[in-house]
Amino acid sequence: MAYWLMKSEPDEFSIDDLVKAPRQTTSWFGVRNYVARNFMRDTMRIGDGVLFYHSSCAVPGIAGLAKVSSKPHPDESQFDRKSPYYDPKADRKDPRWMLVDVKLVKKTRVMPLDEMRTCPELAGMITLKRGNRLSITPVTDAEWNFIVGKLGE
Repeated sequence: MAYWLMKSEPDEFSIDDLVKAPRQTTSWFGVRNYVARNFMRDTMRIGDGVLFYHSSCAVPGIAGLAKVSSKPHPDESQFDRKSPYYDPKADRKDPRWMLVDVKLVKKTRVMPLDEMRTCPELAGMITLKRGNRLSITPVTDAEWNFIVGKLGE
């Protein structure tokens, strides 16, 4: 099993939206970064743990736990001319953008980015590195266990 931090802007899709979603599951659509796409397409597996992270908001941070619940499949928004994620170069026979589905495990208290930065146990976390802008990053076993422990206090 692997672990991931996946960022979502809460005004687009929040942990509360995941709580209310059918089967508490959503497709992680709209990723338009090749590194993040490759994580979903090539590395993520059903059952992998996910830290659901709110970004670009007043208090960015981890807002819940989820898990990968599907194999990778095409992101349909790449084919929708009305979508902000439309890609005119996308081809249905060889899709450019892939995604996975994510299922809620638990909504938690928010662990703010500021709090994460104060934890020596998270000093090496990719998301906390200066200049990192990836919406999906791997999380080590030690980071996962520390965060889950802090969220379960």
